[in-house]
Amino acid sequence: MADNARAKRLADLIREVVAQKLLRGIKDPRLGSNVTITDTRVTGDLREATVFYTVYGDDEERAAAAAGLESAKGVLRSAVGAAAGVKFTPTLTFVADALPDTARTIEDLLDKARQSDEQVREVSAGATYAGEADPYKKPGEDEDDTAE
Repeated sequence: MADNARAKRLADLIREVVAQKLLRGIKDPRLGSNVTITDTRVTGDLREATVFYTVYGDDEERAAAAAGLESAKGVLRSAVGAAAGVKFTPTLTFVADALPDTARTIEDLLDKARQSDEQVREVSAGATYAGEADPYKKPGEDEDDTAE
């Protein structure tokens, strides 16, 4: 097993090499400038690497980019092997990153909460207390004295 620092360095190197190769070395039109490598993780034994990516576009472009990455996997692995200089070049697995979709969902939920808060603020603007403004008993006040 390799130490975590070595795995992290290799993951960073793989991310940089794959991003540069996609930008300059792969001529596949499906992998244009709309594919972004967001993260890379390497297993502890340095045998497998998972590359996370995002695609700017609709579902059709995402599917095309996934197919393009699968077809370019061998070329990308060769480039990683040449740059890394390790005994065994890790196998590459490409996974679409769910972070942008999750962030969009969170933003939508926060907008709904803001709208709900605004509605409550509008409704409570002219409201008055149901009872007294301060319903709590204070020391020294006796209920029997106030009733007489």
